[in-house]
Amino acid sequence: MGADETDSTANPDGGRERKKGDGGGGESTFTVIVAALANLGIAVAKAVAGLVSGSSAMLSEAAHSVADTVTEVMLLTALKRSDKPADEEHPLGYGPERYIWAMLASVATFVGGAVFSLYDGIHTLVRGEELGDPLVSYIVLAVAFLLEGYSLRTGVKQVRREAARLEASTGYYLRNTPDTAVKAVVMEDSAALVGLVLAAGGLLGGQLTGSGVWDGIASILIGVLLVYVAWVLGRSNAQLLIGRPLPPAMRASVREELLSVPEIVEVLELTTLIQGPTEILIAAKVDFRDLARADRIEWACEQAEARLRERFPSVRRVYLDPTPGRGQRRPAPDGG
Repeated sequence: MGADETDSTANPDGGRERKKGDGGGGESTFTVIVAALANLGIAVAKAVAGLVSGSSAMLSEAAHSVADTVTEVMLLTALKRSDKPADEEHPLGYGPERYIWAMLASVATFVGGAVFSLYDGIHTLVRGEELGDPLVSYIVLAVAFLLEGYSLRTGVKQVRREAARLEASTGYYLRNTPDTAVKAVVMEDSAALVGLVLAAGGLLGGQLTGSGVWDGIASILIGVLLVYVAWVLGRSNAQLLIGRPLPPAMRASVREELLSVPEIVEVLELTTLIQGPTEILIAAKVDFRDLARADRIEWACEQAEARLRERFPSVRRVYLDPTPGRGQRRPAPDGG
């Protein structure tokens, strides 16, 4: 069953929700920390190898790893700051702040990695380069591949666990999850592995032909790859910052749950908003039974909120506006 087809307890992705205390935030933090430590060590090794071998592709890969490290630091900041509880100045909480920092992380990937790689590759094609001993670079690439692979494995394991819990495919979860921290780690580590293969190809091409053209082409391809990753992550965070609603099937389930309350006749307007990986806001204009007493309407509002929270534990805020049905609207009593 697809995640957007389930009617069971759901999170913003439309599938089964973890219960409070499951530690999903801690799991994302661990995934990001593993990626950050791996990228920091790899960046230093690549930079040394690039200087020794004179390879522009290796230097581009070093820039790639530096950008990834900066990205992970920003993602850690996003996870920490978005967990702050709501206060008087921020009554809806700090959940969306994670998407601001994640957006900055995608910019860091573009500026720190893609721009440098494209510039270095074009510079190599135009000016040429003097190739050194590639042995150190090959060793560093092999070690980096293992470290990046371990980091990617950590992220993919989390994605698969979450997708299985939500009864969704891994691909669907990765495309639609509002947990952009783990999404960024998986995408960046995947891009890193592809970049390592490209860098190795550039080194091998230069070694076989004696020309730095292959190295320059590899550097440009790494830059293009990073542009794509930055664009995908930037677009995902922009959608969540602007305000992304729940999937259609979940909205239908919310409407169904509201209508299951005896005093509610019709849901005239429904607004849903994802504020974080486990934060949903629901606001609705609802038509109550005409003869319902005030105390029954109050009970119905409490009942509706309780049912929504039970079915969708990610729901944090529910606002219901009693509104006459479309065919029942008339002037207020006493001509008001």
